[in-house]
Amino acid sequence: MTATPTPPIDGAALLDEVEAFHRRFNVFPTEHAYVAVALWDAHAHLMDALDGTARIAFLSPEPGSGKSRALEIIETLTPRAATTVNASANALFRLVSADEGTPTLLFDEIDTVFGPKAGGNEEVRGFLNSGYRRGAKSLRCVGDGSEQKAAFFPSFCAVAMAGLGSLPDTILTRSVIIRMRKKAPNEKCEPYRRRVHEKQGHLLRDQLADWTATLHDQVAEAWPEMPEGVTDRPADVWEPLLAVADAAGGHWPARARAACIELIKSAASNDEASLGVRLLTDLRDKVFCGVDKMPTAAILEVLLSLDDAPWDDLSEDGQAIKPLTARRLSKLLSQYVRPDNTPIKPKGIRVGSTTPKGYYAEDLTDAWNRYCRPNPQESATSATSATSATPQVNKGESVAEDPSGTRHMFAESATPTLRSVV
Repeated sequence: MTATPTPPIDGAALLDEVEAFHRRFNVFPTEHAYVAVALWDAHAHLMDALDGTARIAFLSPEPGSGKSRALEIIETLTPRAATTVNASANALFRLVSADEGTPTLLFDEIDTVFGPKAGGNEEVRGFLNSGYRRGAKSLRCVGDGSEQKAAFFPSFCAVAMAGLGSLPDTILTRSVIIRMRKKAPNEKCEPYRRRVHEKQGHLLRDQLADWTATLHDQVAEAWPEMPEGVTDRPADVWEPLLAVADAAGGHWPARARAACIELIKSAASNDEASLGVRLLTDLRDKVFCGVDKMPTAAILEVLLSLDDAPWDDLSEDGQAIKPLTARRLSKLLSQYVRPDNTPIKPKGIRVGSTTPKGYYAEDLTDAWNRYCRPNPQESATSATSATSATPQVNKGESVAEDPSGTRHMFAESATPTLRSVV
């Protein structure tokens, strides 16, 4: 008697069940977060088929926002889940290379690894940075005493993280970011009881394993279409999740791409630019504003007058907080290069009979174009914002005072602004 063939698993319906399981115990900030997390759970079962993996990071400004609970639910749904609060890089490398197979690493309280009191932890950062690509390996010494040998250890595995605050930029750019928050009074979820609900999660985990086992070749060869504007690192992050959504079919491909767009947009709006990029942006939008050159003293005067900027209370290498200085300004800008690939450095600027040090817009323009987000305001609006703290002069001429107290014309501009040099 011929056995009845097992009907194919409905991937879309199964993902619906995974999403519903999360909704029972997790209150995520947006509908898109549920979509992303369900897809992430499924993608963790496909590590053997994927060239890359998306990290997922549950972050919040305060405790009690449901981050650890999110990891607990993920633990029940993913293969070979291993939860840690703190671990050395060597332990992580050995975990990934163990014979049991590629683990799903769940890193709780990640702020204790990368927070302000945690130090650098560069080796763990290196593990997390490299391990999002298949084939990533790190060289380590193994053996006893003098019998040490060099060996390569893999780091490719699915990683979910939860913590307070933020993470290093190199990890954030490799992650789907879910910014958690405390439940509002009207937001309710079911209490999670491991003895009862873990088994229910494991049943879904096993169904995910059975379903994804049938997708190996399809996902390995997939090139999912990205939403318009999603390129580079964000595309790398979302590619495996979209591949899972396309394989599931139903409403998941559309929901996945909507989640991709919205979560990328949310991450970008919450990103804090590096100090260097913030400086470049403030120079473009608040200082130069069309002026072709500016003495250092005039630049500092405007920067230090900005109420919503960090320039009046900087610290460096653990030193006491102090305002931005000409030396620090030069150090920050020298990280970037001019169009001829030489570092941006101060130059002499003719101001009447004097030549104080300063900067030329033509030296900064290339860095502005490469690193700064487009200015959302029209140039006239930007000029108004830039000059609100300083008086204007007529005829489109910017002026400054030299150390002797005499004002001199130093630039012609369509955006007239008075800069006084101290």
